[in-house]
Amino acid sequence: MRFSINPEMATQEVQPNETLTNLKAESDTLKTKLEDERAKLHDVELHQVAEKVDGLGQFIMKTRRTLKGHGNKVLCMDWCKDKRRIVSSSQDGKVIVWDAFTTNKEHAVTMPCTWVMACAYAPSGCAVACGGLDNKCSVYPLSLDKNENLAAKKKSVAMHTNYLSACSFTNSDMQILTSSGDGTCALWDVESGQLLQSFHGHAADVLCLDLAPSETGNTFVSGGCDKKANVWDMRSGQCIQSFETHESDINSVRYYPSGDAFASGSDDATCRLYDLRADREVAIYSKESIIFGASSVDFSLSGRLLFGGYNDYTINVWDVLKGTRVSILFGHENRVSTLRLSPDGTAFCSGSWDHTLRVRDRGYHLEPVTSATVCLILVSSSSCLSLMPVPSPFYFIRTASFITFGP
Repeated sequence: MRFSINPEMATQEVQPNETLTNLKAESDTLKTKLEDERAKLHDVELHQVAEKVDGLGQFIMKTRRTLKGHGNKVLCMDWCKDKRRIVSSSQDGKVIVWDAFTTNKEHAVTMPCTWVMACAYAPSGCAVACGGLDNKCSVYPLSLDKNENLAAKKKSVAMHTNYLSACSFTNSDMQILTSSGDGTCALWDVESGQLLQSFHGHAADVLCLDLAPSETGNTFVSGGCDKKANVWDMRSGQCIQSFETHESDINSVRYYPSGDAFASGSDDATCRLYDLRADREVAIYSKESIIFGASSVDFSLSGRLLFGGYNDYTINVWDVLKGTRVSILFGHENRVSTLRLSPDGTAFCSGSWDHTLRVRDRGYHLEPVTSATVCLILVSSSSCLSLMPVPSPFYFIRTASFITFGP
């Protein structure tokens, strides 16, 4: 028996307002209205508000330690909370735990795949997590016995349908966030390996994520190949804010120390600052001479400086308030793939495709910031961005580094 469908009847069932074309047009209209509302509050630029703030002057950082041991490109690194140990992962398939003071290797794990693209230290310092092209996030408990076989204690926690691009423990060793090339982020229980929450909203590979700095924070930000930076609520799994001003892939995102803003680095050769309360981009850090992408970003402890690792082998240091570049750091012989500031702000470490990691600091104390100096605290309740006084004493980067990382 054959059933025939009248084309006219089928057409009548679909209302014009319900067609995909009209829905897309309506979505674009609403998006334009939102942008217009944001633009009404954009009456002044951040660097204009900060004109009266004193400049930072000459800025010099020295390489104190060079960590050698990987046989291929260093792809990711993270500091331990003890401010001394570092974990790094590489294209050679190895994960190495370093003593940054002595440059000794304390632990080494060979993964079942190359391109270990993500690694993270647990808050307790008693475990590390890593993953990459194996689509998994594996957790390795660490012990005082440096000869112990860590691979035998490996615990597979997360499983994605594509490569693992980033991972980060929450404020405990019991939960971990992951992002993946499958376009999703996920929150996992480390003990059971159970998926606690999934986050869908990116239209392409998710390349990076960062957890809000507050101990009670329940949000994180992610960036990806869809040029979007999304802010997520970990409890509901919903995207609560989205920013789409970059012109290419977002390789790195990092929260401002206060948690009220975040920075991003992109293949479009720019770093950008987004204020969450103003719900918009407030600064672009770029120069015409910079034509290579930014692969990694991080803030100084006070948030006055933004470090950006670039594909032209350099690290650019930006004045967050004024939007100017205050220094260029050389030393790597290939693209800078990752960089992180130490937990106490006394040094930072960068990893590169030249197979090495470099620990840098300033060899002397910085001048304290007085209450007359201002730090970046953005207020969205009025049309004008406000800069509030910072309690004194306060340091841009507090470095007693000549004691810890001295020659």
